[in-house]
Amino acid sequence: MLDIRPILSTLHRHKVTAVLLVLEIALTCAIVCNAIFLVRQRLDWMDISSGIDEANVVAVRPVNVKPTPDMHGRVQETLAALRDIPGVEQATLTNQLPLGGESWNSGLKLDRDVAQPAMHVTNYYGDDLIKTLGARIVEGRDFNPGEYAWLDDITSGRPDVVKPHVAIVTQFVADRLFHGKALGKTFYYDDIPMRIVGVISNLARPYAFDRTTMYGTILLPVHMTEGLGAYYVLRAKPGQSDAVLKAAATRLGSLDPNRIVMTKTHFSEVRDTFFASDRAMARLLVGVCIALLVITALGIVGLGSFWVAQRRRQIGVRRALGATRGDVVRYFQTENFLLATMGIALGMVLAYAINIVLMVNYELPRLPVVYLPVGAVALWLLGQVAVYAPARRASHVPPVEATRGN
Repeated sequence: MLDIRPILSTLHRHKVTAVLLVLEIALTCAIVCNAIFLVRQRLDWMDISSGIDEANVVAVRPVNVKPTPDMHGRVQETLAALRDIPGVEQATLTNQLPLGGESWNSGLKLDRDVAQPAMHVTNYYGDDLIKTLGARIVEGRDFNPGEYAWLDDITSGRPDVVKPHVAIVTQFVADRLFHGKALGKTFYYDDIPMRIVGVISNLARPYAFDRTTMYGTILLPVHMTEGLGAYYVLRAKPGQSDAVLKAAATRLGSLDPNRIVMTKTHFSEVRDTFFASDRAMARLLVGVCIALLVITALGIVGLGSFWVAQRRRQIGVRRALGATRGDVVRYFQTENFLLATMGIALGMVLAYAINIVLMVNYELPRLPVVYLPVGAVALWLLGQVAVYAPARRASHVPPVEATRGN
């Protein structure tokens, strides 16, 4: 077992360089621990479920060059043609896609006379939407054909239009507003009482910042019309999504030459686009971590080499007194371990200080304790690997160096 006191005495004589290395290790520890935590947060967020059959859902967004007189008939004709494509399980026209970035939202009230809504949600429209997306009904039923109304009729303001009075909510909404017992309950949508006839497994919103709002979703029995960014969404049989997407775009153009397909996409592409910034942030943080670790390693190598050059006579004396090459290597490794330990201890304090700032300003969760020992072990190993080459060079200093001047 090496005597620690000579090492501490040597470090005391080189206070400035030792302190600089400790601070470098501390800063690396603090930043890397928080960066890895943030990367883990981003990866968990990117792995969130959309609630649909992602592998088999495709979407096509058309734009009309000229207005169509019978829009209702046009939509029904188009849907029938799309459902007739080989490999199509179901098709619908909807106002937006999960993770698609659109924003059709509303506020739900549990009491008509209350000014503020109890919850803000995303509204999905489209007939047979649940079957098309591959969502799962966990309680209740889907909409009946007679419960639907056309969106343009609803927004026309005509007094003869019968607006929908039923809705389907996600399990998230059921749990948040009705303690999980939503079936048959009533909420108010634009002061219209809506009875809940079904509950589906969680369906992602087109846009959300975190898990606390991602599944705030309701479905309404509304027939969409083309325009307003509406998508024709198709659910293909397994393994046929490419062929279905290509055929759907062709079929839309053949039905009406005045219709231009602006977007055709697999849902995987929608997901990739939605999480593009999160993916870029994760890669950037990983790059920062690698850069800091490399800089710290180079600093340890450089400082180790500098100290070996300065201490050649001291090393020669130790060799002359009987120290083996292995003893010299262990001396420098122990010295590095002590410096790394001091840096890691300070770095853990800094890590929590940085985390508190992030919690206050960006509403991030507390840094889990597990990241600290992981960071500590990583920096200990990095230090031992980085100092090994200078330590090996030091072990080859001959005992005759003890007789030479500084």
